[in-house]
Amino acid sequence: MASTSAALHADQPASDVETRALYRKIGWRLLPFLLLCYTFAYLDRVNIGFAKLQMQADVGISDAVYGLGAGIFFLGYVMFEVPSNLLLVKIGARKTISRIMVLWGATSASMLFVQGEYSFYALRFLLGIFEAGFAPGMIFYLTYWYTQKRMAGVMAVVMCAGPIGGMFGGPASAWIMTRFNGTHGLEGWQWMFLIEGLPCIVLGAIAFFYMVDKPQDAKWLSAREKTLLERDIGARSSGQVKHAFRDVLKDRGVYALAATYFCLICGIYAVSFWLPTLLQATGIKDTMQIGLYSAPPYVAAIIVMVLLARSSDRMRERRWHVALPAIAGGASLCLATAFPQHFVLSMIAIAVATALMWGAYTVFWAVPSQYLKGEAAAGGIALINSIGLLGGFLSPSLIGWIKQSTGSLNAGLYFIAALLVVGAIPIILTKHAR
Repeated sequence: MASTSAALHADQPASDVETRALYRKIGWRLLPFLLLCYTFAYLDRVNIGFAKLQMQADVGISDAVYGLGAGIFFLGYVMFEVPSNLLLVKIGARKTISRIMVLWGATSASMLFVQGEYSFYALRFLLGIFEAGFAPGMIFYLTYWYTQKRMAGVMAVVMCAGPIGGMFGGPASAWIMTRFNGTHGLEGWQWMFLIEGLPCIVLGAIAFFYMVDKPQDAKWLSAREKTLLERDIGARSSGQVKHAFRDVLKDRGVYALAATYFCLICGIYAVSFWLPTLLQATGIKDTMQIGLYSAPPYVAAIIVMVLLARSSDRMRERRWHVALPAIAGGASLCLATAFPQHFVLSMIAIAVATALMWGAYTVFWAVPSQYLKGEAAAGGIALINSIGLLGGFLSPSLIGWIKQSTGSLNAGLYFIAALLVVGAIPIILTKHAR
């Protein structure tokens, strides 16, 4: 009799209050942990920008070598990203996320052993290999838990990791480099890599025990909550087209989305890797001051990401919420590049450009997850991310080469600004974003 009553209770339709409570419960369980993990992932990618302020002279690498080493991370990432995400479908997110975090944490900490350009290239390449699949795996994992109408808001929470990593990572990296410089015979940049890399190993171990692969495995959800979630996600996904991965490979719309993402990534990582150098070029020489001034653009980014995501979910519109911020971000980056001698104007323009690029990036990831369905979505999301992240290789490498050749960052930054404007075109035209 009791089991019959429970079955009837599970079959009852959910009220709006019950649905909101369910998603709130899921959000508090999943999002803070994923946000923390992704914050360290982003920090371990870009803390090289602060290490450069000391490491470049200590190790003897040029701007071109630095730019190539910063970007070579993405080559390793791209090569192993799709296989990593396809493997995630087979072995589950729990093992995948845990394995990725432990290996990348150990590699990031090992950056303290860099002795010259070749060890620099090798460790950055390995860091990309070991981190491959983390971001797209996390995005695919969230499709198990959230309907499409909620995805932009969810992405805004998780993707805040990038700006949070920049906001706190800059001052923290600068403080570590200043405070520990010379301690026990290690330079400040070596301590920075060690201190910021080791927590990832700990988080990877925690992920293995804390995460579950799918809602059906969650002991913290009741039988009714699991039924309601499955029903809600199934109803919201009924209009999607089911794909096999081979269909994804032949879909021109997927490559159009990847082209937009490529341009956004070029802009985001141009700022991420070169912001400390840009600030230094304005006349700021103190490492701690550079760290503090690097934070405001990322504070602005968090605000814009949340506002744009909410607007996109409320209006059920994605295209223009990506395209217009990308265009305006390119214009702001041009303004910052044109007036480096005007510190206040340049800082405001950099903050606006950074905020708009991150806002467009956040809404963008609601598009592939609403279009792709089924387990092939794991490969499709990874394919888009892989192609797009080639921009993470291009932009720092190109800017480093241009800076060494001309002595200025300007030409490279103008080129990146133009890419942001061009990148708005594919997502405007593709039907997948409508």
